[in-house]
Amino acid sequence: MTPRGLVLLGLLLVLGAVNLNIAEKERLLARGETMLLRLSWDDDRSMMQGDYLRLDYALSDVAVPPGTPRDGRMVVRLDANQVAQFVRFDDGTPLAPGEHFLRYRLRRGRPRLGTDAYFIQEGRADRYETARYGEFRVDDDGTSVLTGLRDEALRPLD
Repeated sequence: MTPRGLVLLGLLLVLGAVNLNIAEKERLLARGETMLLRLSWDDDRSMMQGDYLRLDYALSDVAVPPGTPRDGRMVVRLDANQVAQFVRFDDGTPLAPGEHFLRYRLRRGRPRLGTDAYFIQEGRADRYETARYGEFRVDDDGTSVLTGLRDEALRPLD
């Protein structure tokens, strides 16, 4: 194969992978279950990135038992308002009715759940000062996407 052909093949593979990832996220947004995670945040500024909120989730404060996998799933239960409450780390036990998976990655001994930053339009940080929950779409295996922020009364801020 010619060098030009290899470059084109590589480009097609990269574009195919990107489009597959986009399609998976779109499916998750369309079909995923809404789950709210209690959060706290700091109002950070970045010269290069603009305004953003640094997000931290209450579920990241759970005690992590020794031997917990670095990448795995926790089991949560949603209350009447769809706010996730920690139940246990996934140990292979089947889910009970009302339980759901939520993927995590251990970083510095704490579970990291989804994104830790929410970028906002320059000069609009005051609109998000009341943010208390991250709104996620979550699929059956626990993969999640942050879709917005909500205030203490669970009203969307976007």
